[in-house]
This record gives sequence, C-alpha cells and structure tokens, in this order.
Amino acid sequence: MENSNLIELRKITREFAMGDEKVYALAGINLSVAVGEFVAIAGPSGSGKSTMMNTLGCLDLPTSGKYLLNGIDVTGLSDDSLSQLRARYIGFVFQNYNLLARESALANVALPLNYSSDRPRSERKKLARAALEKVRLEHRSKHKPSELSGGEQQRVGIARALIKNPKVLLADEPTGNLDTRTSKELMELFLDLNNEGITIIMVTHDPEVARIAHRIITFRDGLIEKD
Repeated sequence: MENSNLIELRKITREFAMGDEKVYALAGINLSVAVGEFVAIAGPSGSGKSTMMNTLGCLDLPTSGKYLLNGIDVTGLSDDSLSQLRARYIGFVFQNYNLLARESALANVALPLNYSSDRPRSERKKLARAALEKVRLEHRSKHKPSELSGGEQQRVGIARALIKNPKVLLADEPTGNLDTRTSKELMELFLDLNNEGITIIMVTHDPEVARIAHRIITFRDGLIEKD
C-alpha cells in the first residue's frame, strides 16, 4: 500500500561554500505533500525556492536530512537510480518551455518516450496525441514551436511532462513568460489536471497565480516562513 504522503522531507539542508563561509540555501526543512495536493511555493529571490525544486526533482541531493519520494529514500541513491526515479515519478514544466525548435508539437511531447521506452513508434505517437488532447492542443500537433503562441508552447511542455503518467508535476514559474489572460487559462488547466488526481508543486513569484493552488508555502532565508 502506498504512503498517502507522496513527498516527505525531514530536516533537509543544502549548504554551499562562499569563500570560507558556508551558506545554507535550505536550513532544515520539514515538509510533507500528500497525494493529490496542489501546492504553490512562493517567496522572494534567494529564499530557497529554486534549491527546494531542484531537491524535490532529484536534480540536487541535500547536504543532510532525509527525502522520501513515494516511500523511497532518495538521499542515498546513485545518479543512475536518481535518473530512473525522475523518469518514473516526476514530470517537469519549465518557464522557458525547453522545446526542440525543429520538431513538431507531437514530436516534442513524445520525446521522453524516445529516450526511455521500448514502445513501437506508432504507440509513442498515439500516447503523444492523447497527451496533447489532455491539454486541449491536439489540433496543433503538426506545428513547430515558432508557429505556436507562448501559452500553446507551455501546453506542449505540460503534455510532454504528462506523457509518462508521473506521480507529481513540478512546475518552475510556468506562467513567467505569459500574459495575464494566458496565465489564467494555464492555471485552469493545472486545476483540471489536479482534479484528475495529479499532484502539482509549482514555484511562482505571482501572488495571483499562487492563490489558485490549494496550499501556499512561503520560503524566506532557506526556511519555511508560512504554510
């Protein structure tokens, strides 16, 4: 039986050397995120938000403490094991979309399966179309990123993150390059995905965007100031 807490952080620290001094980007974080939550992480620049997201995404290991992802202790895993864990559990959504300029929307969405799946090409394309349909962009499947608006490019990025059915979506400033109306539409999409049971953790500087989440965690000086 799976733990109802998808994510558990226990006394997590992350320190960096600044000359002879040690600076704590995370200074002893205790945090649990249940399956199906929609969490916004807010706070000023330098508060630890980006380090927190890198830690949650298994891109950066903590200096000390314990991180459990779906009951698995992440902190002692090898690079290969971390890569497998990311592929299995985590979908990433980026502020700058990170799409391949020469590829169609469909090809961009299918990309994660090309690297880590032995599924035939026809099945990969079918799954990519289904993911584009989920973000209401199937009619733009043949278009390249330059032929899509910013909001449409971000929807392609979300579809790519969804294609392997991750346990959690980690979204880093997903509306940072979008206008207000497009941001609102994107947040409605995130709410729809969350209502389908997908856990979402999102970093944002925008208070209006943060308020759409069901839970707001504010960071300051490497600590949780408010939850």
